[in-house]
Amino acid sequence: MLKALSTNPNIKKPPSQFVSKPKLLLHTCCGICSAWIPEKLSLDFEVTIFYFNPNIHPREEYEKRREAVRQMSEILKIPMLEGEYNPRVWFEKVRGFAGEREGGARCPLCFEMRLLRTAEEAKKFGFEYFASTLTVGRFKPAVVINPIGEKIAAEVGVKFLAGDFKKQGGEMESQKRGREFHLYHQNYCGCVYSLKDRRE
Repeated sequence: MLKALSTNPNIKKPPSQFVSKPKLLLHTCCGICSAWIPEKLSLDFEVTIFYFNPNIHPREEYEKRREAVRQMSEILKIPMLEGEYNPRVWFEKVRGFAGEREGGARCPLCFEMRLLRTAEEAKKFGFEYFASTLTVGRFKPAVVINPIGEKIAAEVGVKFLAGDFKKQGGEMESQKRGREFHLYHQNYCGCVYSLKDRRE
């Protein structure tokens, strides 16, 4: 079940002249990813942030990242929704790939899971597009993520906004804003296996 995290009364609907903007559900995984991209996309879309990341381990880390995303949602006055946190579903999805290095065969399965859920929610609630901030990360290749999004778009029947947000200074701008707003900045990708790799 989705739940709204941003209830700031200062979040107002766009002026009537902008109501015709297409609605976009934007998957995001951390505050840094949310620091610049939602605002950039808001120039052309009516954006809602979607925090759905059952891969993140442990729960405390999940909650820290969720709070950072919520902070940016409030600052940017862009609404935010949260999907359920059920790591067991993610572990089932990547079963048999625990030994893969970060960036290996396990990661596309994780991307697919989160993008599929975003597309399904977008379709269910009348969004015309879905997208993800994932490509802003230097270790999240657009050449892997975008084809997954396009495939899911064809299957679900909602448009996918492809892009590579790390380009043209996108990664640097996100990092800069994260520092300006004193956002929590994680030091590993998110899953238990990436945490293990970082500690080793």
